[in-house]
Amino acid sequence: MKVQSHFADLDTPTGVMRTYIHRPAGEGSFPTVLFYSEIFQQTGPIERAAKIIASHGYAVLVPEVFHELNPIGTVLGYDDAGREKGNADKETKAIEGYDTDNVALVEFAKQQTWCNGHIGAMGYCIGGHLAFRAALHPDVKGAACFYGTDLHIQNIPNQPGQHSMERLDDIKGELLMIWGKQDNHVPAAGLAKIYAALNESDVRFTWHEFNAEHAFMRDEGDGGRYDAQTAQLGYQLALNLFSRTLR
Repeated sequence: MKVQSHFADLDTPTGVMRTYIHRPAGEGSFPTVLFYSEIFQQTGPIERAAKIIASHGYAVLVPEVFHELNPIGTVLGYDDAGREKGNADKETKAIEGYDTDNVALVEFAKQQTWCNGHIGAMGYCIGGHLAFRAALHPDVKGAACFYGTDLHIQNIPNQPGQHSMERLDDIKGELLMIWGKQDNHVPAAGLAKIYAALNESDVRFTWHEFNAEHAFMRDEGDGGRYDAQTAQLGYQLALNLFSRTLR
């Protein structure tokens, strides 16, 4: 499908959140995917990935995940300065802000004629964690979480009882968990910890580990990580999840 793109500025309790919308061209009502970016916000690779999903018949919403900490339209570079700023924002933002952002996105989508009411989530890196976090919302039926950071540690958030892995009982949809075995951000011990917790819960999930590095889906920056063949498998797994849970 051909894709059209525009944006909307959503009111949230922590300020205006610019949200980029990519959806099939023309009229129609489609399942909607909340697509959470890396710490750099909507870079070229994130926009291209969103359009790939949209071209398969989905409305894709890409929020600025650190909207309350940056001017509208901020895109960080894939360099030391960008990583430093993005990681500082990650440590600064309160966990409640992510949850109220999710609510604002879901409520906005449900009011649009191009949304058919079936909602999923997807994300890379911190966005993989935020897609997991979005699955705490009862309207999110499927979440594709790519190498989600900080699920195995208490960095996001550090309040007892509020970490995403401590709230597995709130997840009613299905999870797709995708990892790179050579990911230096989520070591083997961390993967084992996350898998064990999910396996001991009632959450429906699938688990895939590839011989790939962190950010292997990203086709720009940090040269040497991108794996086009494995990325295609990742897209197909996400689309399979959405076709089963959102159609």
